[in-house]
Amino acid sequence: MSIKEPTRRQKYSNYLQRPDAPYYLILGSLTFLSGLGIVMVLSASSVVSLQQSGSTYSIFFKQLLFFAVSILILLVVSNWKTSVWERITRYSFLLSFLALCLPLIPGIKLTVNGNTNWIHFAGFTMQPSEFAKLGLILWCSGQLRKFDETVVDRSAMRHVGFVLSGTLPLVLLILKGGDLGTTVIILGVVSTMLFVSGLPLRHFIFLGLMAVAGVVGMVALAPYRLHRFAAVLNPFAPAVYKLAGWQPAHSVMGLASGGLFGVGLGASRQKWGNLSEAHTDFIFAVIGEELGLLGTLVVLALFAALIYGIFRTAMQAKDLFSRYACAGVGAWLMMQVIINVGSVIGVLPVVGVTLPFISYGGSSLIANFLGVGYVLNVARKDPRVRAAISSRKRA
Repeated sequence: MSIKEPTRRQKYSNYLQRPDAPYYLILGSLTFLSGLGIVMVLSASSVVSLQQSGSTYSIFFKQLLFFAVSILILLVVSNWKTSVWERITRYSFLLSFLALCLPLIPGIKLTVNGNTNWIHFAGFTMQPSEFAKLGLILWCSGQLRKFDETVVDRSAMRHVGFVLSGTLPLVLLILKGGDLGTTVIILGVVSTMLFVSGLPLRHFIFLGLMAVAGVVGMVALAPYRLHRFAAVLNPFAPAVYKLAGWQPAHSVMGLASGGLFGVGLGASRQKWGNLSEAHTDFIFAVIGEELGLLGTLVVLALFAALIYGIFRTAMQAKDLFSRYACAGVGAWLMMQVIINVGSVIGVLPVVGVTLPFISYGGSSLIANFLGVGYVLNVARKDPRVRAAISSRKRA
C-alpha cells in the first residue's frame, strides 16, 4: 500500500503551521522590501537629487546610510533582554511627549508641506512623531496589561480610559503640527490594541463616530484639507487639478502608463517634475510605472506576508504585554501601507504618509526597523521558535 506524497499546497500549509514560520516570514519579507526600497529610492530620487545637489546619487547615499543604521539597530534591539524593554516602557510616554514637543520650539522646528512635525538641528532633520508611535505602543501595552491584571470592574469606559489618558495628549501635540496622517495611524493602532485586549466590537462604533467627527472638524477648519478630499472624487477637475489634485492625478497617470510589466526600471516619466514627492510619499506610483501591475502586486504580497507574520507572532506570544505590543506594531505598519497606497491610487486623500521600508526617510526607516526589531525579539524568546531555529542551523 503506497503512501501518497503531500501536495505542494499541503507542504505550504504545513510550513505556515510551524512555530518558526512567522519569524522567517518577517525576516524574508523585510529583506525583500528593504532591498526593493533601496533600488526604488535610487530610481525615484535621481531627478530631484540632481536638481538639489548636482548628483543623481546624493539622496540614494543618504538612504544607504539610514539603512545601515537601521540594520545595526535591528540586530541590537532584537537581542535585548526583557528587562531592557521594561525599563524603556516605563519612560516611553514621557519620552514620546517630550519628542513631540520639539517641533514646537522656535529655531529647530521645521515646516514641510504645511505640517510642522519636523525638527532640524546641526544639518540633520528628524520627524519625532515616527518614534512616538512606537513609544505610544509600548505605553499602551503596559497599560492594557495593567488593566487585565489589576482591574476588577472591567467596564468599557475604564478599558478605554486606561489608554486614552496617554493617547489624547500625544494626539493633540501631533495635531498642533497639522499632521492628520499620523493622527489617523495612531487612532487606528490604539483601536486595534483595544480590540486585541478584548474590548467588545460594539463599542468601536461609538469610537469610530467620534473619530469621523474629529476628522470632519479638522477638514472644515483647514481649506487645503477640503481640497484634498475633493481631489479624491476627481483629481482632474479644473477646480483642484493644479492644487490638491496635482499629485494624485499624476500618480494615477504613472500607474496607468505602467501597464502590466512597467516601462522599465529607471524609465519613469512622472518623476521628472510632475510627481514632487516621487521618492517619499508617492514611491508606490513610481513602482507601478516602472515595474507595472506585477511589481505593485509583489510589493503588496510582501507587506501581507510581513504583517501576517507580525500578527502571528502576537498570537503566539506567551505574555500579554508582548501580545499587545506586537499587535500594535502590526497595526501601525498595516495602517501606514493602507493610507499610503490608498493615497497613491486615488481612493484616499493625500495626508503625507510614507510607505514603510521603501520610501526615502531616515526617521521613518529607523522607527519601522525598531518596531520590527521588537517583534523579532519577542519571536526569538519563544522556546519553540528557538528550538526550530537551532535545528535549522544544525541541519
